[in-house]
Amino acid sequence: MTKEDLVILYEDNHLIVVLKPQMTACCPDESGDSNLFDTVKEYIRVTYNKQGNVFLGLVHRLDRPTGGVMVFAKTSKAAARLSEQMKNGGFEKKYYAVLVGSPNKKKATLENYLRKNSVNNTVYVCTQTEEGAKFAALDYEIKEEKNGLALADIKLHTGRTHQIRVQTAAINCPVYGDMRYGGEKAVKGKLALWAYSLRFTHPTTGESLKFIIEPPKDETPWKLFEI
Repeated sequence: MTKEDLVILYEDNHLIVVLKPQMTACCPDESGDSNLFDTVKEYIRVTYNKQGNVFLGLVHRLDRPTGGVMVFAKTSKAAARLSEQMKNGGFEKKYYAVLVGSPNKKKATLENYLRKNSVNNTVYVCTQTEEGAKFAALDYEIKEEKNGLALADIKLHTGRTHQIRVQTAAINCPVYGDMRYGGEKAVKGKLALWAYSLRFTHPTTGESLKFIIEPPKDETPWKLFEI
């Protein structure tokens, strides 16, 4: 992606909030593909005629297939304060996911221990005593059901790798388009997982900020639902 593709939701001297497109990496990785982090840095460099290395703080991440709201810090002070908020649960992160099938409970909290296999970059549910086990929790509420699919509104309490995908697959309702964790219920298509709402406290003013951006309504399977 280029800086011309950038969708900016909010910007001031301390932070910048942008839309992360699906299938775009949020930061540089071994693939060498263009990514959101470098694109935002280039935007700042050109827009404000910055010389030398531009500072940009990566505060949180979204998986490559996931789209939605992301915030980056423009100063080291903002980066430290936002990272502290993130660590202490000060960020409210909400997602929409289209699930294959519908959970028995239309509203519930999922709690698991997850472990990451770094060799194949896959996460799985494990026991609390297993080495590397990390606690994961989320709340979900089913908003609508159609054609064997369910629209879930999800609030994250922890930010584990692939958390939503692994926890919904563990209740036999994998995310639409998830070929990694979907198993026999996997449906081919773009991953239907979208970070639609982000709320946090401004690192210098203390103001509560909330940003919402809806998933692409004209795309399958989002277009099936009233969002």
